[in-house]
Amino acid sequence: MFVDHAVIQVKAGDGGNGCVSFRREKYIPKGGPDGGDGGDGGSVIAVADQNVNTLLDFRHKHHHTARRGEDGKGKNMHGASADDLIIHMPPGTLIYNDETGDVLHDLGPEDRVVLAKGGQGGLGNDRFKSSTNQTPRESTDGTPGEVYTLRLELKLMADVGLVGKPNAGKSTLLAAVTRATPKIADYPFTTLSPQLGIAEIDPGRRLVIADIPGLIEGAADGAGLGHEFLRHIERTRVLVHLIEVDPADGSTPSENYHAIRKELASYSTLLAEKQEIIAVSKIDLLSSEEDIETAIELIRTELKLSADTPVYPISSASRQGLTELLEACWTELGEEREVWAR
Repeated sequence: MFVDHAVIQVKAGDGGNGCVSFRREKYIPKGGPDGGDGGDGGSVIAVADQNVNTLLDFRHKHHHTARRGEDGKGKNMHGASADDLIIHMPPGTLIYNDETGDVLHDLGPEDRVVLAKGGQGGLGNDRFKSSTNQTPRESTDGTPGEVYTLRLELKLMADVGLVGKPNAGKSTLLAAVTRATPKIADYPFTTLSPQLGIAEIDPGRRLVIADIPGLIEGAADGAGLGHEFLRHIERTRVLVHLIEVDPADGSTPSENYHAIRKELASYSTLLAEKQEIIAVSKIDLLSSEEDIETAIELIRTELKLSADTPVYPISSASRQGLTELLEACWTELGEEREVWAR
């Protein structure tokens, strides 16, 4: 189960209170103040953990509270500060203040951020002694720890995002080039949640690929899976736009292409401007190389593509064209690509 949003409350620990105490020992008739300080409360800290890939745990546990600091004691014994509460979250988690809607943190790989700061320990009466006040009876209480209600949203962090109409062949492509095992069937919305896989071009080059659920007209307004998964595409660096060579629903490849482009642009201008690679899927349904070439040229003409815009014919079933498509993705990522080394 892929869980990509949750609301939690984080409460940092309160600081311990300072102590009022006076030294009382045999043969020392005028012992001075010896009240210790309170300890600091624990902070709540989020850590990006590569081994965590969903927000499922936060659906079942909403309250995360750090311990308070210990109170000060006599004999100038300071209270112990509480340990910080560490919360492990998947990289790519956006952390919002649920009350204001402000983005507090965009959790990247290996990030460590303070969600709520622990309170400071109070001062014991030993801190208030002076030449004019040799028996202070005052101390301060620890300050309260911060408390926030946070909204967590997880966006996939992938090199390549597969987009296209339902049944365009995204899940089949992901299964063919990676070890991912997405659910595949011949009906819309087989993919109900994003799927991730790693495609290995060679031992030194790997691509993280995300299969984004199919979009329908009106997705940018929330229709179908709508906003639920459009936002995941924002984190991918390159889009592979899959178009069926012969759509089973009677539509045309150009109609399907423009429908997806319209939804991307309606949702986000930046999303629509992402680098895009066009791939024509299911070419194994055509009987000859000549038919494939004719179909590709027709699609190029209908989409009004320039002569230098490549179109990649592929078949996940026969694995035709997959190597060329992966190489194109790697090249498109350019200098920003990450080399996955063991």
